Amino acid sequence: MSTLEISAQMVKELREATGAGILDCRKALTETGGDFEKAVAYLREKGLASAAKKAGREAKDGKVELYSHAGGRVGVMVEVNCETDFVARTEQFQAFAHDLALHIAASAPRYMDVADVPAEVVEAERAIARNRAKEDGKPEKIWDKIVDGRLEKFYQEVCLLKQPYVKDESKTIAELLKETISAIGENVIIRRFARWELGESAQ
Repeated sequence: MSTLEISAQMVKELREATGAGILDCRKALTETGGDFEKAVAYLREKGLASAAKKAGREAKDGKVELYSHAGGRVGVMVEVNCETDFVARTEQFQAFAHDLALHIAASAPRYMDVADVPAEVVEAERAIARNRAKEDGKPEKIWDKIVDGRLEKFYQEVCLLKQPYVKDESKTIAELLKETISAIGENVIIRRFARWELGESAQ
């Protein structure tokens, strides 16, 4: 497919799906012969590569985003860091911090990532999954596989970086973060978060 046959609509749809720039989207479609899925993969590969290069850089600027949801029944505070004050003030960075707070309000993650889940919590989930497999009469030789699958599902439910993004469930928060790093051109770190719900008991 020639460059002339790559329509503005195709570029627009790819841009909406990936958040990449217009020229990058046009190049991706040209490189992949107009195949939408391949173009998405192409941009993700390029984006992840550039994000990985920036991931080691120090990020001490940024903002603390506050978000109140459901008429003040849910409150979220999240600290998002970047490298410079200039980027911290950009609309794109501000939007990312806001969307992240909104996601936390809606999805109620308990931990940042898998490594943050206490060992006793993991063991308790393992025991529940194993007992369930046993009660369901599953063959013992596949119990470990069932347990691993249940654990992965548990991580996707409780770990922020593994959760599907509420505004676009085709990507995780970790993937959204990498896309943001690539688009902004600086390292971005989700430092910490807290979520409160009216009337909930202390953990």
